[in-house]
Amino acid sequence: MSEAAVSFVLENFKQILLYNVHLIADVRENVEELCKELKVLNGFLKDYTEMDSSIESLKVLRREIQRVVTEAEDVVEKYIVQSSQQSAKKGIDKILKAGKYGSKLHELGKEIEAVSRKVKALYEENRVGARLEAAHIQEMAKERAKKKQAPTVEEDNVVGFDAATEKVIQLLTGGSKELEVISIVGMLGLGKTTLAKKVLNDPKIEYDFFARTFIYVSQKFEKREVLLNILGSIGQLTEEVNKMPEPELARHLRKQLESIKYLIVMDDVWEDKDWDVLKVAFPNNKKGSRVLITTRFNHVATHANPTSDPYRLDFLTPEAGHELLRSKVFGENKCPEPLQKYELKIVDKCGGLPLAIVVIAGILIKKGRIPNWWSRVADSVNDYISRDEEHIKDVIMLSYNHLPYHLKPCFLYFGVFREDFDIPVWKLLRLWIAEGFVAQQRDLNLEDIAEEYLEELVDRNLVMVGQRRSNGQIKTCRVHDTLRDFCKEEGKEENIFHEIKKDDREILSSKSPTLDDCRRLCINANVMDYMSKKPSDAPVRSFLTSAKEETALDAKHVSLIPRAFKLLRVLEAKSLRFAVFPPDLCQLVLLKYISMSCKLDILPPAMSTLWSLQTLIVDTTARTLQIKSDIWKMPQLRHLHTNASTSLPCPTTPRCETLVNANLQTLSSISPQSCTKELFERTPKLKKLAICGKLAVLFQANGQSNLFETLCALDFLENLKLLNEDVSSPLKRLPQEHNFPSKLTRLTLSKTLLPWNQMSILGKLENLEVLKLKDNAFKGDRWRTESGGFQSLQFLHIGSTDLLSWDVAAADHLPVLKSLVLKHCSYLSRLPPSLAHISTLQLIDLSCTKLSVASSAKDIENLKLKQAQQKGNKSNRFKLLVYPPDHL
Repeated sequence: MSEAAVSFVLENFKQILLYNVHLIADVRENVEELCKELKVLNGFLKDYTEMDSSIESLKVLRREIQRVVTEAEDVVEKYIVQSSQQSAKKGIDKILKAGKYGSKLHELGKEIEAVSRKVKALYEENRVGARLEAAHIQEMAKERAKKKQAPTVEEDNVVGFDAATEKVIQLLTGGSKELEVISIVGMLGLGKTTLAKKVLNDPKIEYDFFARTFIYVSQKFEKREVLLNILGSIGQLTEEVNKMPEPELARHLRKQLESIKYLIVMDDVWEDKDWDVLKVAFPNNKKGSRVLITTRFNHVATHANPTSDPYRLDFLTPEAGHELLRSKVFGENKCPEPLQKYELKIVDKCGGLPLAIVVIAGILIKKGRIPNWWSRVADSVNDYISRDEEHIKDVIMLSYNHLPYHLKPCFLYFGVFREDFDIPVWKLLRLWIAEGFVAQQRDLNLEDIAEEYLEELVDRNLVMVGQRRSNGQIKTCRVHDTLRDFCKEEGKEENIFHEIKKDDREILSSKSPTLDDCRRLCINANVMDYMSKKPSDAPVRSFLTSAKEETALDAKHVSLIPRAFKLLRVLEAKSLRFAVFPPDLCQLVLLKYISMSCKLDILPPAMSTLWSLQTLIVDTTARTLQIKSDIWKMPQLRHLHTNASTSLPCPTTPRCETLVNANLQTLSSISPQSCTKELFERTPKLKKLAICGKLAVLFQANGQSNLFETLCALDFLENLKLLNEDVSSPLKRLPQEHNFPSKLTRLTLSKTLLPWNQMSILGKLENLEVLKLKDNAFKGDRWRTESGGFQSLQFLHIGSTDLLSWDVAAADHLPVLKSLVLKHCSYLSRLPPSLAHISTLQLIDLSCTKLSVASSAKDIENLKLKQAQQKGNKSNRFKLLVYPPDHL
């Protein structure tokens, strides 16, 4: 992780030199020199980051590098904090303390010089030796790869795959006579190998395929060895063949397979190129031959067969989990009654992961049917799993070591979130950016880069998707508990974060707890037990809590966190409710991310000093929030999220380059009174805007709006929410379509009470993909769509409304609609039958509608199924959800 640490610090120093150069004027040359030394060190590290992390000498070197790099970061940031405090002094106080602060800054300047020399010396001492050792390590790695055998962890699970086996067999035996590649995709430990072997040994497969073979590929493989194994399995391995060079061997295998119907199982494929290397040996002999791939990575499956979806292996059902545990412990699908309550707890904690269940079964079987033993294991499932190094950590570590270095801290960071927590992706990405995990790449947007990181972790089946947005983007995500435990353990080892648990007696019982090396502090329970100890002088950069229970902080406790952690960069404290604004918070000039809950209606002017702030999230119990701080003095501010109608300070000074915030992307939710021409002129890169309050003040009776005349100039605005809080002042008309932002893809309206004929204007928005009509967005008893409208709309949500009749004359009125959601449309009589002819429609989700609406939706579902069968599709992707379920 040392290579990541150097990159983080380099990126941090780059931002300091860009935005805070006035605070380091006296030591600027020292910092620049330090950056040069770190760049050299970083290049050196990249020469051997792929080396085996278990080699002790490399472990020592990495720890030493990380220690020196964090020391460099500490001393520079302490200088900035001291310099900022001195700059904030006024009048006689500034004069009186000038000598004291001058002395401190001078000492810190000397420390910066010293640490720069340390970095240089570290590089000079290790570059030659490390390269020699690296060559030695590479040879060792090659030897280990040759000796490596297929792991037996997944092969041991033979229960719970009946439905999956049947489905994969259908995929293998159905279809055309052309050669097809079928893939089984799933996270580690799900039993992909087990399923593949079960399929291979099924009588239907044995009957259908003349030649069948199972080949373990894995992360490192020899092409020659794989080809010889396949030839051996079909009885074609002779001494002459064994001596053939590799190209001739591939041609020989291809010739042998040309005349037979074959099934080749390639287990545990890691890279696209692995398939490319081997596929030349598999002829398309027009006999219905198949290649079955198992992989953790979606991109491998898509690369091998871009035209067909892979089979995605899911977690075991609770029933299958019980059957697997019982079969391993008792040899049959029965569990003694005295043990059943413990069995229930164990299976639940294993979360449907076969690997975890098999490991626990191995522990239970040692003492058979003793209830006390089962009780102890049930209470400590996670501990037992984490102790089983051979079966759990090694297999996870294999995937972890294969990650590029920039993804490793992003993955380990999942350990800071509590278990059973669906993580909002928008928040996760902002945290990654604030932590320094996402480095700038040319002109690419940081959020887009972070999203690519997440997609790659999902693609590698290390992260699970919870929900997706209507456009396919990930909305929530999580990791399996077993992986989360790995993240916590490895995160502590790599000093990514330190978790204080509710039973952490050593820290919680200390009168003055210290965390000398801790950079990120995670507390998800009993937060006040720790903070009441008044920790101090810790180098903590991130304070993170996502506790289930909300903790109220009264006036005397609100400053505990800012006083304890002077170098804080990330404050994720949504589960803490601040009674008053903590005045010391404004002294934390390094803060990049704040998420807090409060009872406030005003944020003070002093927050203007937080010039490093990127993300501000405020959840208040007040209906309105007034921000008195000058956000135009926060050049790095990217996202402002509040749950109240928020008034922003009006830019009163003439527009100039320094007052244009090119980083600001999110304003949500701001008051109508704040929506001035001057404000939007200063936010040219705005992507998301939510306006909450009395919207009528922004619109004239004819639908004209100064707001929209300004918004149409925002070339990057994609997401707009108009949330009306005054139902006594409905909107009469919408502006014409040319007044809407040209790149608008998502629009949400709430309580606007517009007449339905205004939908024709929205239908002309060329790029609109998502339309959410929340409670009483439109009013009236009939909506009739128009031909040529909503040409790009994929998702339509209609909330509470008095709509009686909805007519869609033809499918081309909503030609690419994928999802339709109706909530509390209690007056609507039926759905338009023509929806069944929209070929892209995949989901209708109904909640609290009339029985007649549910019945018409069922008719659409039946017609969709019939259409799929007529086209010869193997599966009907259309889904109908109805609540309450008795409406069907």
